[in-house]
Amino acid sequence: MAESHGNKGAAHTSAGDGHKAPFPPFQKETFASQLVSLAIAFVALYLIVSRIALPKVGKTIDDRQARIEGDLAEAQKLKDESDAALKAYEADLAAARSRAQAIGNETREKLSAASEAERKTLEDKLSAKLADAEKTIAATREAAMSNVRGIASDAAAAIVQRLTGVAPDAKAVNSAVDASLKG
Repeated sequence: MAESHGNKGAAHTSAGDGHKAPFPPFQKETFASQLVSLAIAFVALYLIVSRIALPKVGKTIDDRQARIEGDLAEAQKLKDESDAALKAYEADLAAARSRAQAIGNETREKLSAASEAERKTLEDKLSAKLADAEKTIAATREAAMSNVRGIASDAAAAIVQRLTGVAPDAKAVNSAVDASLKG
């Protein structure tokens, strides 16, 4: 049995004369059948890839391209809507600013007119009070001046009496005071 086992191992590793057997794909006896098998496998693989795999990959690529184009179209649509909304917002903002400025101007004019009317009313009141005060001052001055004449006459009579020891004539004192008051 040992010999038969040894012979099997030798048949595997060497040709009958002690050399190693060539690599199976390069053996001349099996070369033609291997080329036919390779051609059949290549044609089968080509048919599988071209009929099944490539259409699936192509469909996936087309679907992806269509989805990308749809997304880009949707993005452009949203961008256009956003731009339109921004323009509308800016227009509304400009209109609101314009209205606010108009309201501010109108309010300023109303307040200015109201303050001008109030100022005129106050000026009229002050003018009336000033006229009353001037009348009161004039009346007080007249009263004081009329009292000044009497006081001056009494004072002059008292001074003359004190200096001379004789009471002067009231008529003479009044005429001297009148002359002095006139200028």
